[in-house]
Amino acid sequence: MCGIHGFFELGSERPDPAWLARMGQVTRHRGPDDGGAHVDGPCALGMRRLSIIDLAGGHQPLSNADGSLVLVCNGEIYNYRELRRELQALGQVFRTESDSEVVLHGYAQWGQRVVDHLNGMFGFALWDRRRQTLVVARDRLGIKPIYWCRHGTRIAFASEAKALLELPGMTRAVDAQALQAYLELGYVPSPLSIFEGIRKLPIASVLKVTADGAVIERYWQPSTTVDTGPSASEWAHRVRERLETSVRMQMVSDVPIGAFLSGGIDSSAVLAFMARHSDAPVKTYSIGFDGGAAERFYNELDAARQVAQRFGSDHHEILVKPDVVRLMPRLLWHMDEPIADSAFVTTHLVAEFARRDVKVILSGVGGDELFGGYRRYLGEHYMRYLDWLPRSARRQAARWGRLLPSDRHSKWLNYSRLARNFLASAAEPFPERYRAYVGTQAPDEARSLLVRPPAERYDPIGEAFNAMPGTDPLARMFAVDALTQLPDDLLMLTDKMTMASSLECRVPLLDHELVELSARIPASVKVAGGELKSLMKSALGDVLPRDVLNRPKRGFGAPMGAWLKGALAELLDGALSRRAVESRGLLRHAPIEKLVADHRASRIDGTDRLLALLNLEIWCRIYLDGRSTDDVADELEEAVA
Repeated sequence: MCGIHGFFELGSERPDPAWLARMGQVTRHRGPDDGGAHVDGPCALGMRRLSIIDLAGGHQPLSNADGSLVLVCNGEIYNYRELRRELQALGQVFRTESDSEVVLHGYAQWGQRVVDHLNGMFGFALWDRRRQTLVVARDRLGIKPIYWCRHGTRIAFASEAKALLELPGMTRAVDAQALQAYLELGYVPSPLSIFEGIRKLPIASVLKVTADGAVIERYWQPSTTVDTGPSASEWAHRVRERLETSVRMQMVSDVPIGAFLSGGIDSSAVLAFMARHSDAPVKTYSIGFDGGAAERFYNELDAARQVAQRFGSDHHEILVKPDVVRLMPRLLWHMDEPIADSAFVTTHLVAEFARRDVKVILSGVGGDELFGGYRRYLGEHYMRYLDWLPRSARRQAARWGRLLPSDRHSKWLNYSRLARNFLASAAEPFPERYRAYVGTQAPDEARSLLVRPPAERYDPIGEAFNAMPGTDPLARMFAVDALTQLPDDLLMLTDKMTMASSLECRVPLLDHELVELSARIPASVKVAGGELKSLMKSALGDVLPRDVLNRPKRGFGAPMGAWLKGALAELLDGALSRRAVESRGLLRHAPIEKLVADHRASRIDGTDRLLALLNLEIWCRIYLDGRSTDDVADELEEAVA
């Protein structure tokens, strides 16, 4: 895994290699082992390398024999051995053992359609000198990020937005549409970024740059057409077989490899299959929070320890009481954009812990989206019991729901929170109900926070539903997730928080062939009888012990809501004070003040909204004010003290 960057000059100006060096230096954490650059005509390519496969011979940029094709590639191609044999049979000559070289020769053989042949996670840039074309591509699920921009006569790209900010003339301003979308969702949806003028390359897309400009083409998308033919047992057999194949394929590495382990179904399944295909005990890593009841609610160390013992792993665990005040500025610098998902803290802490021993980690990320592991996926199942009510009765139920107390750090108040969210949207159409499940706050509430709302609102959820028609609600929900929250929240934070520690994270449950298989399975099989992950449990029935299969789900996050009421209360008050908010000039203070009061009284669970606002202000101090993370951390500590 690496960090890539580069640019294409559309005018008469030639690329300055010094700018490549600056882009590489600011993303050195992505690849501390090696670096490289290539400048040819209007195109400049650069990369930072974290050496995983072919340690000695995998230096990038890679080129073909005559130098007409040059490549930088971030990620891993898991079927590279099969592709290498196929391409050699077609006459292609390889010069290294690097997995990335199959992209180079695959392009020579198949052109831009090389992406159809790749099984892996990748973001690559390829310079085709003969055609004077730069090709930048992102993997199907968006596991690896790509940002890009057009500034003047220059089109640039990078694995991280901060590299683009190193280019001359780049300004740092907040995109108004992105800001409203962030307040609604808790993350910035693609193709927007929080920076005005910088965009994310959407998942499964190719950016083609020539002297005429840039064109983006989509080469894959999830299906919403289910197959009702196979039986549940046949689906379970296919899922188990493909999942084991995916884990085995993703274990390829020339450096030490391990696994994150929470004790839940997904990470336990990954460990079980790794243990089958490993000659030595698998190194596993778990994290727990030290503290009171809220911290214990998120502590899964006991469960992880039991699974580790079951499969004989070389298990490592850490109990932490993080200095969140000092940590947040550094993590938000790495994130490039603000985020309201507390999992970014947890992911960083366990990644930093694992990096002491390994350079590659496997994670269970994506299993809940693929196989119906979130309670929101049961919304349509339970709607059958409300649909017989007249619309007026459903509206009354929504009003009653808004009166329920809410707090995710207490078992019963958390159930109340879920019931409140379900009832509050019961009278709405399906896409609006789903928006209520996944959103941080309603669009009108987000707009009311803004001092200067955008002229036109960007609605990624609505666009995704329009692009993904179908009759199976679970298939549609996954397809929408695959276009929005999965790449722009979960996978983005996974990439940024592991790469902050120079750790490569692989996600075998998001193998695209497993994704395509899962997308065809009807909801009546995936969550049979309203049981979350019922098919997944059947598929793993003789792989995992029953107590793991039946263990209640816990989120892989941090007790942020409790911290915002307690240890971080002063931080919240200072960062979101009237003076701080009004001097920033982006948001109105009155609704923020009410939100803080309602959250502390448990009238609502305002965790996500408050974290979104807090992280936005910290992000602004770093990226808009141009201050160092240490300087911002010192200021926050003073406010708390």
